[in-house]
Amino acid sequence: MIRLAFLVCFCFGLLKGLLPLCQVQAQQGLNNLWLGGFGSGYPPPYGSVDLQFISGNLVLNTTSRDIGFRRTCANISDLDGVLLFSTNGVFVANALGDTMVNGSGLNPGSYSNQYPQGLYSSQIVLILPKPEDSNIYYLLHMTIDNSVDIYAEHLLLTTIDMSLDGGLGAVVSKNVSILDDEISLGHLTAVRHANGRDWWAFCRILNTNTFYRYLITPAGINLDGTQSIGDLSIWATGQVCFSPDGTKFAYYWRDIGLELFEFDRCTGLFSSPVSVTYTDLEFGNGAAFSPNGRYLYITDVDNVYQYDTEAPDLAASEVLIAEWDSTYSPFPPLATLFDIAQLAPDGKIYIGTGNSTDKLHVIHSPDSAGLACNIEQHDIDLTRYFSNSLPNHPNYHLGPVDGSVCDSLGINVGVLEESLRLGVNVYPNPSAGDFMLSYPVQSLAGEVEVRDVSGRLVLRTQLPAWSQVHKVGLHGQAAGIYNCRLAWGAQSAAVRIILEQ
Repeated sequence: MIRLAFLVCFCFGLLKGLLPLCQVQAQQGLNNLWLGGFGSGYPPPYGSVDLQFISGNLVLNTTSRDIGFRRTCANISDLDGVLLFSTNGVFVANALGDTMVNGSGLNPGSYSNQYPQGLYSSQIVLILPKPEDSNIYYLLHMTIDNSVDIYAEHLLLTTIDMSLDGGLGAVVSKNVSILDDEISLGHLTAVRHANGRDWWAFCRILNTNTFYRYLITPAGINLDGTQSIGDLSIWATGQVCFSPDGTKFAYYWRDIGLELFEFDRCTGLFSSPVSVTYTDLEFGNGAAFSPNGRYLYITDVDNVYQYDTEAPDLAASEVLIAEWDSTYSPFPPLATLFDIAQLAPDGKIYIGTGNSTDKLHVIHSPDSAGLACNIEQHDIDLTRYFSNSLPNHPNYHLGPVDGSVCDSLGINVGVLEESLRLGVNVYPNPSAGDFMLSYPVQSLAGEVEVRDVSGRLVLRTQLPAWSQVHKVGLHGQAAGIYNCRLAWGAQSAAVRIILEQ
């Protein structure tokens, strides 16, 4: 049997709390679709697998496409959750899975030449929408330029215009170096600026404690400065992530340990570093925050740990929540170990196996302390060998820091109290029985009640946390007008549906 573990990818969380209407309308979808697996040139059990979360629950789809993913993976959807494009670090693929116009030749060099079907490095590609331009997307990326010491010598920028090629998009500029330095491979991530529109993006100088900080605005991408803080880092695999609300940042890497920072979304500065040092970490590790941002989960191949970021002593809060149970995939027999992690739109954390297996581990209740978080090993059967390709998604849904000095764009003005009421839609309306409710992403589970005009309750059902769309069926009910009330805690909204015979 084979017990392998590769490099580590990225984590990132989602929204904490209620999204303002204007952000929901601008960014519903985007991170709901996770592409993974191998290209169509590989026979089963290898192949392409999509993880779709647009309904609020995980739906698996086995598909066929030319692009395959190893560890390097990023993709983005449109407002309705429909795939726009993806990348494996070697080329950019359109929604059909074919090479986008001018999309070949990404990350030129010996490393890409060695792996033309997709790169094996984690967190080296990142997609960001250009603020105030619905057609333009920025792809930040890097590759192994120094194969001896394993680091990147450039941070590259590729720009995609989705208005071209009949809506399939085209690359309009490619491999433009925006940074020349010795850069720690991977660890590439971003978080929304406190104004709710712009982005902060970060990478780290090799073998230092210095971060490069980029600001992405409607004017483009510009280096905003550097910051030296925390421990020195050597080259190592690992995973970095922001908490869903953007106030915490975890930097986790092999051989050293974990660093937790506070983060100011207004200034783009880290502060208050806290370290946890390890002496027995194995190759391959990942990290992910819980939806409420309190708990941080890390993996070290054989184990998964939980940390309480609100505890007075971070190291002392450590809880071992899982040890590898010695399970192997059927054939070829690969160990289902612990590797990269990602918080999903359904509020669960999914963990890769460290090998190209057909399984994913799941933390079902990551907001719960200790073993109550309910981790299940190899819980998800992907039907195809997956290659650990969980995508590198930032939190596209994060809004402004209301009331801060940087909350200067008026993004939430006039919509805070009415956002739910105005942001809920029902379709088709009139309906023959089945209809869909769409609403702003919520971090809490909700409830929908349907009543007839007399006030009689005809249906009550749950709305999953982190869902955006929910299907309702009223078969067997008389034709007429029905009132639908959606509620998440103290927040509620109401719409009317006309039921036809």
